[in-house]
Amino acid sequence: MDVSVLSFAMPFISAHLEPSGTQLLWIMDMYGFVLAGMLITMGALGDRIGRRKLLLSGAVAFSAASVLAAYSTSPGMLIGARAVLGLAGATLMPSTLALIRNMFHDPAQRKTAIAVWTGAMTGGVTVGPIVGGLLLEHFWWGSAFLINLPAMALLLVLGPILLPEFRDPAAGRFDLLGSLLSLGAVLPVVYGIKELAVDGWAAGPAIAIVAGLLVGAVFWHRQRTIAHPLIDLRLFRRRTYSGAVSVNLVTNFALLGFNLYTMQYLQVVRGMSPLAASLWSLVVMPFIIAAMTVTGIVAKRIRPGNVIAAGLLVSACGLAVTTRVEVHQPLAVILTGAGLLAAGMMVATTLTADLILAAAPPEQAGAASAMAETGSELGGALGFAILGSIGTAVYHHRMAGVRVTGVPAEALRAARDTLGSAAAVPGRAGQALLEAARTAFTHGLNVTGLSAAVVLALAALGVLVVLRGVPVSAPAVEVDRQPQAPTHGRHEANVPRAEATRR
Repeated sequence: MDVSVLSFAMPFISAHLEPSGTQLLWIMDMYGFVLAGMLITMGALGDRIGRRKLLLSGAVAFSAASVLAAYSTSPGMLIGARAVLGLAGATLMPSTLALIRNMFHDPAQRKTAIAVWTGAMTGGVTVGPIVGGLLLEHFWWGSAFLINLPAMALLLVLGPILLPEFRDPAAGRFDLLGSLLSLGAVLPVVYGIKELAVDGWAAGPAIAIVAGLLVGAVFWHRQRTIAHPLIDLRLFRRRTYSGAVSVNLVTNFALLGFNLYTMQYLQVVRGMSPLAASLWSLVVMPFIIAAMTVTGIVAKRIRPGNVIAAGLLVSACGLAVTTRVEVHQPLAVILTGAGLLAAGMMVATTLTADLILAAAPPEQAGAASAMAETGSELGGALGFAILGSIGTAVYHHRMAGVRVTGVPAEALRAARDTLGSAAAVPGRAGQALLEAARTAFTHGLNVTGLSAAVVLALAALGVLVVLRGVPVSAPAVEVDRQPQAPTHGRHEANVPRAEATRR
């Protein structure tokens, strides 16, 4: 919810803090960059110091950074607060998934818990724009950050009471150099991909990607050779784990890459306000609820590989529907496509999260979850870059031959670059230019949807091959030793399994 709210606050932040164009981009991107770079580190740290402890510490840091962001007095201060938010955010998702791994040993219970976890994230993304629009109509832009405080306060009060503590007593020393290498590998790659997506080809971002890949090779070698790595790379030898991580990467590639076009279509092509567009986006919720219900039923009877492949095909069908979207037609077409896309993704990501947790020993659940989340972040960045580039190329090609009498040459050149620039041209001539730009943008949306649909269809075929042998209720990997909880915790992790499951 916090991430989706920020887009509504950006115009108000720009008016109040007056950041430069570069500073504005860093305000938007700093959270994601730090989050992606620190996920592996925080997942491994939670395995060592305790997942509940890391989760609650992250909640404190997230709250403090939210207050700092809300009352920032300069662009630099806000960028710094966003960096701390990203650091704290990196503690939350691996910790919550790892705790689910240790709290629910029964496969059916674990699937249900993960479905609730996935549904909560999806609901936050959906509700965030609505909450943001309402807040910014009545309060100042800082309220977009202060909405984090009630949720974090609830976590800090109930977490010590309801959540057991788990950690790996035999994890060994924390690999600080490996942590720095993971940051040095992920951060330049994500940065370079996003920069190339926004500004096109440039030497700087390309060099950043190459440098990140080289550092990643060093990180990979170190994790293979040291006694106590941040993540056990032998996990990737298990087809269940590597296949599930790959599915997460592909789903985020398609979902985040295409969502960029959906909101622009509603706001710029159809002329909706941000709040109206977000309200219309609620139409996808019945699709998501139906997907959660169906997943809970069929996952008990059908092999997960088949269900995941079916989910990917449903999403591919949704994207195929978007190839029929036109400028002037009922909204039912694009909303149906978006609903099918979201429903299929819900099916796939719920089951892949369960497979990832089941494939990892309990003491490695934090690092395994973090690695999967890092793959998801990378998939989102690739989707933004590749699908965004496809849509942009189609738009440029369709606009190259557009000539509108009465539009200045400079405005016409800007309109050929972005739909937003075309919308800014006033008068009757500007309206004619905007109509041509809307048609070009919609055609780009069609081609992008088709490209993403092909990717998901191929991924579905790959899943049928890679995950074909996974049984309906794959038991979680266990080890002889159980991770020990700190003696001051309310719950102990080395209790008999029946008692741990009951708790």
